[in-house]
Order: sequence, then C-alpha cells, then structure tokens
Amino acid sequence: MTLEELDKKYVLQTYARDYTNFVKGVGSTLYDESGRDYIDFASGIAVNSVGHGNEKLVSAICEQVKKIIHISNLQVIEPQAKLAQKIVELSGYDMGVFFANSGAEANEGAIKIARKYGETKFENKRYKVITLEHSFHGRTITTVKATGQESFHTPHFSPYPAGFSYEKSIEDVYKAIDDETVAVLIELVQGEGGVQPFEKEEIQKLAAHLKENGVLLIVDEVQTGVYRTGEFLASNLYEIEPDIITLAKGLGGGVPIGAVMTRHKDVFAPGDHGSTFGGNYLSTAAGLAVLDILSELYDNGVLHETLLYFEQKLKETASKYDTLFDKEVGLGMMRGLRAKSAEIQGNIIKNCMKEGLVILKAGRNTVRFLPSLTIRKDEIDEGFKRFEAAISTL
Repeated sequence: MTLEELDKKYVLQTYARDYTNFVKGVGSTLYDESGRDYIDFASGIAVNSVGHGNEKLVSAICEQVKKIIHISNLQVIEPQAKLAQKIVELSGYDMGVFFANSGAEANEGAIKIARKYGETKFENKRYKVITLEHSFHGRTITTVKATGQESFHTPHFSPYPAGFSYEKSIEDVYKAIDDETVAVLIELVQGEGGVQPFEKEEIQKLAAHLKENGVLLIVDEVQTGVYRTGEFLASNLYEIEPDIITLAKGLGGGVPIGAVMTRHKDVFAPGDHGSTFGGNYLSTAAGLAVLDILSELYDNGVLHETLLYFEQKLKETASKYDTLFDKEVGLGMMRGLRAKSAEIQGNIIKNCMKEGLVILKAGRNTVRFLPSLTIRKDEIDEGFKRFEAAISTL
C-alpha cells in the first residue's frame, strides 16, 4: 500500500493534500524520500519560525525529553513560568499568560476572558464580539463563528454560538458597538484573508476609541506574533496596547503551543479555564529556545536585514510580472502577491511544487509567503529563482 493509499484509507480526508513525502529538513530546505530538495517558503504555515533542524531548538527539546515531557498543571512547571516571563518582557505589556496548544484554543481563551469580563465588570451583561470580514480565528465551533468569512459558516455545524458580528471595515466597527458589546477581535494583518495589513493610524484610532468606551481590544497574533512582522508583536509595530493578545504558530518552532495573554489578570479564577497539555514541559522548553534564538537575531539586526532582503526580492518579482500580479502585500516575513485571478493563483501553487518550492495560498487570490525567520540569503535567492521558473510560462 502506498503512502497516499494509506492516508486515504485511514486518515479523515479534511485536507486537499499534496502527496510529496518529506523526510528531512535542514534550515529552509526540505528533502523528499527520493532526495530531491525543495526551498520552504511556507514554514508549516508560519510555524517553523527557526527553520528545520535548528541545533539550539533540537538540543533544548532533546534535553527536556530526557527529563520530563509532561506533568499536569496541578503542579508548577518551571519552563512554563519562565516562558510566560519571557513573553511578557518581550511584549513590553503588563500581562498574565495562559498556555494552550493551538491558535484556536488561544482565541477560545480570549473569548472566555472577554465574556467573563462582560459578565462581572458591568451592571448589564456584555457578551457581543465584533470581528471583521475576511478574518480567520480558528476551526472550533466558537472560533469558526468568530471568523468573518461566510464560507466557514455552513449549516453542517450549526447552531453556532450567538453574539458574533462582522463588519466590512474598521470604520464600520464604530457604528456596530452597542451596550452589549464587550470586545472587538481583529488581526492586524489578515493572514488567511489575503495577507492584508490594516493602516497603523486607523488601528490606533480604534484602540483609543475602544478604551474610552470600555470595550476590550483583542488582537489575534496567532500568525503575526513572535517576530513575524519584524517586531515581537504586530501590536508593538502598531504602537497600541491591547487588552488581550493571542499567540501560537511560531512560538514553539513546530511543537504545538498556544498562548493567551491579558492585562486583566484578575478575570480568571481557579477552575474558570484549563488545558491538560497546555504549557507542558516539552512545549514551553521549545518556546524558550525559539525566543532565545529569535530575540538574538532581532537584537543584532540580522532579522531586520533578512526581512528587507526578502521584501526587496518580492517587490522585484511583482514589478517584473505585473501581468500576473496586481500588487505585493504584507509586512515583515508575512508576505503575499495578489494574483489577477484564482486560476493564476492555483497554477502558481502547482507549478512551484514542480519546481521544488513550497508556498501557500490565501484569500483574495493571494500567493502567500511565510518563510522561516532564520532563512539564509542563498535560500531566498534559490527560492525566487524557482518561483520565476514556475511563473514564467503562465
């Protein structure tokens, strides 16, 4: 039985899979079972933030596995406490952290914090959460409902939780707020929705308005966080102070982890929330190693140089192939090329795999680039060489 046959027989078919069998990764290069190499411009959808086989991360994981992989959260977990401290210090915000296993779980935690805040801090219960069209916040029943894309709200999984609404623009959010609104949940750069950043000034204006009116600002940084946009948090880049921030993806370098952090540290009481695996020894030891690696790259300027180099290559490509692309979009190492049609987008994704390049698609016909933050210049050069080969025939 082939691997594809095995997968199709025993794994629930919820993904439109490519059946390339990767067996090894070094840096930002993947190798399949035949030894062919592929440049990785996807990093597991922004997860492998320090690349494949990073020695510091591998060493930290192996050393931790030899000691303790997991105990319950009924006991204190040293690397968990240290990772929470590291996250808070790097963020510059006075917050407390709860650890989960994914971005969806982190967003569930954020919504629970907001709901309890709305229940306990006001005379009249506040529970409504406003999000934006084209947003993506997860795959659980609640986070699917929070996602501002109607294609996700199929009747198959209804009824959905009440209290969520979606606005077309930031300006529309102001009009949607009423006396039952507890929070506004946004991505500063919409990832699945087309790698679309919001303007800094309009976000700052919104944050100030929400603060004045006692409405919580929740920023979903599942994809934008952990230096993906150039700063530790996109919230830092936008110079705002959210009430709640969610993280996941790049925080563990490939080990599953999520986190919700909030300045309202007194909202949750013992028993209000929990996770069996969240923040265990393995995931938080990995998180500490990842943050050590990336914070050093940030401090010595290497990360900034890499971001600028990748951006330059992408802009050159967009300009050269303006018959295929409308514009270049994104921030930092969260980038996209807006293709002129869904057909062009689909053909590019297929052709890139044939040329030995792993990239992604996103909404609004966007070809998405999410390389590791440790990618080398020669890997960037080779990746764009293969990208040009993939699109030159279109």
